[in-house]
Amino acid sequence: GSSVKITNLYPGGFASGCYLVTEGKDAVLVDCSAPAAAVMAALTKADATLHAILLTHGHFDHMLTVEEVKARTGAEVYLSTPDAPLPADGEKNAFSLFFGMPRSYPDADKLISGGEVLHFGELHFRTMLTPGHTEGSLVYRCGNIAFTGDTLFADGYGRCDLYGGDAAALYRSLARLRETLAPDTVIYPGHGESTTLWAAFAAIGYLE
Repeated sequence: GSSVKITNLYPGGFASGCYLVTEGKDAVLVDCSAPAAAVMAALTKADATLHAILLTHGHFDHMLTVEEVKARTGAEVYLSTPDAPLPADGEKNAFSLFFGMPRSYPDADKLISGGEVLHFGELHFRTMLTPGHTEGSLVYRCGNIAFTGDTLFADGYGRCDLYGGDAAALYRSLARLRETLAPDTVIYPGHGESTTLWAAFAAIGYLE
């Protein structure tokens, strides 16, 4: 609805977006990189209840604080079925790659495969599986807004050289986004500024 509010609790860790989406007293967090204290403060300010943490994919930088936020809010964590093994596995979630040692995160509470509509009070999200950056990358659509994770940025798209990455799959996913979403859809990516779908595709030279 038009009363949906989005607050990026950036800076979380590793320049990852952490979006609090609220409508009335209902709230959802898309990715979970910001300090738990910042999430709690934002919820208090919004006078809202956190129903869920929607992970766009299973890389560590998008779930840095998921354990603490989950403990403090009781929110259920959603992730795609293909990315289900990533949180617990420090190699697959890329933590080991950056720090030379493994780190595990809690398994998701709910696994989704794309195509679902998730209802959290007044908030509704359509899920879309967009493999490429990881095998189970998801885009969450809420009205004319899309949370694209590391699939599509304002000026680029996700890398494909990590576990589960597949460049050909990513290009297919980008094509599907272009076919499915309106050009004026506002995208909120996993890193960096928000923009419109049209502007993002223009920036990557994908409007031929």
